[in-house]
Amino acid sequence: MREALREARKAFEKDEVPVGAVVVWDKGGDIIARAHNMVEQLKDVTAHAEMLAFTAAANAIGGKYLSECTLYVTLEPCTMCAGASFWTQIGGIVYGATDPKRGFSCIATSGNILHPKTTVTSGVLADECTELLKLFFEKKR
Repeated sequence: MREALREARKAFEKDEVPVGAVVVWDKGGDIIARAHNMVEQLKDVTAHAEMLAFTAAANAIGGKYLSECTLYVTLEPCTMCAGASFWTQIGGIVYGATDPKRGFSCIATSGNILHPKTTVTSGVLADECTELLKLFFEKKR
């Protein structure tokens, strides 16, 4: 999660919503992808950290399924990113801060939006992840 926080700080420095993500290959524990939000820079509403990390991870392993990988992300994924995680069959998702307005757990009311085999761990370094987001939005106001 500390590596994901490093990515989030890069987004913060670029005036992007500070969300960072890394994908770890479960077998060796190596980081195979890193990303941070690039929505403003790319002028692309889908350029969330998770989406960019999924693409980079798939390229790194040479396939679209990430069932032997874990996504570490500083903010609870939105429904778009959770839906993409379903299609990647990501093995696990670990996130820091919850997103009570846009996070998948508060929006997905008609069943689980994640792949049935995906494990979820929440609250990892939540205070640090939340603080960076608060600082970003305070700066915007």
